[in-house]
Amino acid sequence: MDVGVGGALKRLLTVDDTVLNDDFSLSSDDDDPGADKYGDEPEMESVNFTTAENKMDTAKKPVSMRSFLRRAGREYEEAVDKAHAGQQDNIELDLDDMKRRLSRFFHLPQNKDIVVREFSVGVEGRSPWRGMVVYVDGLVDKNVINWAILEPLMVWSHLADDPKRTLSYVVDHLVPGHQTQLIEKWSEVVFNVLAGSTVVFLDRCDAALVVESKGWEHRSVATPKMENVVRGSQDAFTENFRTNTGLVRMRLRSEHLVTEIHAVGNLAKTDVAIMYIHGMTNPKLVKEVRRRIADIDVDYVLDAGMLEQFIEDRPSMMIPQVLVTERPDRVAAMLAEGYVAIFVGHSPVAIIVPVVLWSLMHTSEDTNLRIIPGTFIRFIRWVALLTALLLPGLYIAVTNYHSEMLPTDLMLAIAGSREQVPFPVVVEVLLMEFAIELIREAGIRIPSVIGPTIGIVGALIIGQSAVQAGIVSPLLVIVVATTALASFTVPNYELSMAVRILRFAFLIAGAVLGFYGIAILFVVYVVRLSMLKSFGVPFLSPIAPISGAARDVLVRGPIWGMNKRPAFLNTLRSWRQNPMTRPWSTATRKEAGEGDGKS
Repeated sequence: MDVGVGGALKRLLTVDDTVLNDDFSLSSDDDDPGADKYGDEPEMESVNFTTAENKMDTAKKPVSMRSFLRRAGREYEEAVDKAHAGQQDNIELDLDDMKRRLSRFFHLPQNKDIVVREFSVGVEGRSPWRGMVVYVDGLVDKNVINWAILEPLMVWSHLADDPKRTLSYVVDHLVPGHQTQLIEKWSEVVFNVLAGSTVVFLDRCDAALVVESKGWEHRSVATPKMENVVRGSQDAFTENFRTNTGLVRMRLRSEHLVTEIHAVGNLAKTDVAIMYIHGMTNPKLVKEVRRRIADIDVDYVLDAGMLEQFIEDRPSMMIPQVLVTERPDRVAAMLAEGYVAIFVGHSPVAIIVPVVLWSLMHTSEDTNLRIIPGTFIRFIRWVALLTALLLPGLYIAVTNYHSEMLPTDLMLAIAGSREQVPFPVVVEVLLMEFAIELIREAGIRIPSVIGPTIGIVGALIIGQSAVQAGIVSPLLVIVVATTALASFTVPNYELSMAVRILRFAFLIAGAVLGFYGIAILFVVYVVRLSMLKSFGVPFLSPIAPISGAARDVLVRGPIWGMNKRPAFLNTLRSWRQNPMTRPWSTATRKEAGEGDGKS
């Protein structure tokens, strides 16, 4: 009986590990790393001249950085050439050869997204003329394919007088598509199919017909999420590329508005549009934007944030050197000033280049406000920026080093509130700042229905509990809460993020050297900003260096007095309005007279 119980326990506690004899591994010495082995896919030619022993020796052998970069670049180019092998060839004449080539490029029949539909062109009195359409299911409007491509070719061709077996005849007489194009290279076929168009192949024709048929699902135009305003437009960009460019054209109705479309990416192409006003925007700026985008050699660009890091002058700087906006009205206004806008694929934002520091603190609502309210709002923003950046560091510096600067009663109140706190003031501030950042990040990740509630309740509970437990002083809670509110006032999200990070640097500087540390760090960072450029424009223009521009930098200038475009853009047309836009105004006549006298 005991033996039976022991045997049962032994079997219960014994693990059969025979299933682990063949461990799964992503790398194997027996496999050819250059081969594509995915089952029953059509085989592609692959050659590997490097043995495992040679690769091991190469990996162990120390090489210079130049040799490493040269070798890595060569390997990347070889991988790109392999991924696009055969795409530079011309389209064959035989329809069966075309189908085999499509099967190899799109990995058919494993790939179920690619639809290949064969048909016969209904030509009476002649042998059947074979045809084939290729498209991506989910990216096209099937009604366009059915009624604007297949029906004309299969049915209406019976009514044609003496139909000719040429693609030009098909385009001119049979296919009513509003956007058609004849292509001859397989690379163009792959690009257009993946872009949402339908490609038509016909037997004995060494070209293909591209018909516009994009029709994927997309979000409709909604209100802005990050740049809300009280007065102004209430629509924002979406994830639809053409909708975004159309929203800008709807506002800026100029025949000189140019939209160039480029493709970025070796593994997967992403549409990148450059928008500017021809004859007004500086041509050097347009060429530089075009050059930086063309020089991007990467497999895939997902969003505008990735492209932003590729084209920035100094990506290591925390301050953004491009302006990212989700508002079409702001893009239209800045295009009219001489800037260049960049749209990336299906990203719901646009990139404006170049940018100066002061533009990051402006909003599209400023234009709709009068002079005094607009200036007041900007003053509040600048005070909030300095508060979010320096307040915790100043609190530490005053408490530790410069207590004589405070009134005696206030200093005694601060000392009394900190009497029960067991931590130094710098540790106290760091704990509260970390808690605020934690609550802020949690509020973003939590579902939107309860996110704001969690942020408010969490901050109240943590602050009240920390004060009652004697971990922090009540005055510090006020300082940290004011700092958090001030950081939310900064209109640009990336600038606000940079301020949040730099706040810790100023906090540590104040803890080490007091006001001297804060002043030294502030001067050093201002000097770095003065040396920074955004697409050839000094980042602190037009203040450092001083250049003539509209009076719309720190304060809100009068709209009737901002006659010229920013001088740092060097636009081809500097005047944007008649200087006598208010001839009945005494102030306008006075300014015009002073200007004539100076000239």
